[in-house]
Amino acid sequence: MEIKSLDLGCGDTPRNPFNAHIIYGVDLIDAPEKNIRGADLAVEAIPFDDLTFDFVTAFDFIEHVPRVLYIPHRRNPFVILMNEIYRVLKIGGQFLSFTPAYPHPEAFYDPTHVNVISEKTFPLYFDNERLLARRYGFTGKFKIEGQQWQGAHLWTLMTKEKLD
Repeated sequence: MEIKSLDLGCGDTPRNPFNAHIIYGVDLIDAPEKNIRGADLAVEAIPFDDLTFDFVTAFDFIEHVPRVLYIPHRRNPFVILMNEIYRVLKIGGQFLSFTPAYPHPEAFYDPTHVNVISEKTFPLYFDNERLLARRYGFTGKFKIEGQQWQGAHLWTLMTKEKLD
C-alpha cells in the first residue's frame, strides 16, 4: 500500500515528515513536475479527491489563511480549509500543523499573518470533544493527538475520526 502525503503552502518543495511514498504539494503556482498543484486555499478548495491522503501537513502556512472574508458574502476561510483537510484525509489520517503562535511576537511580525493561532485554537474548535467550530460551519471531527512548542512555533498533530 502506497502512503500519500499532502503539504499545504509547500513553496518549491513539499515536505515529507512522515516518510510517505508519494508526496504532493499545494501552493499558489502549479508545478506538475514536482507534484505541486496551484490553488489559493483562502478562496479555493484543495484540488484533490476525497479520502486521498494518509497525511496532510502545513508548515508556516495556516497563519496566512484569513479567518473571515466578504467575497461577496461572509465566509470563514480557515474553517473551510479545516473542512477541506478533513475531506481529503482518509479515516485515521493525520494533520500536522506547525505555525508561529500566540503569545509569541513572531505570530504578529509578518503583515501577511492574518490568522493568529494559540494552543487553544485546535482543542477548543476542532477537537472531537468540543467542536466549537461547528457554529462556523466545520463539519469534520479530529482527535488532538498532541501539541508542543518548538520555540515560537506550535506543533499540533490531529487524527481524522469518522463522523457518527
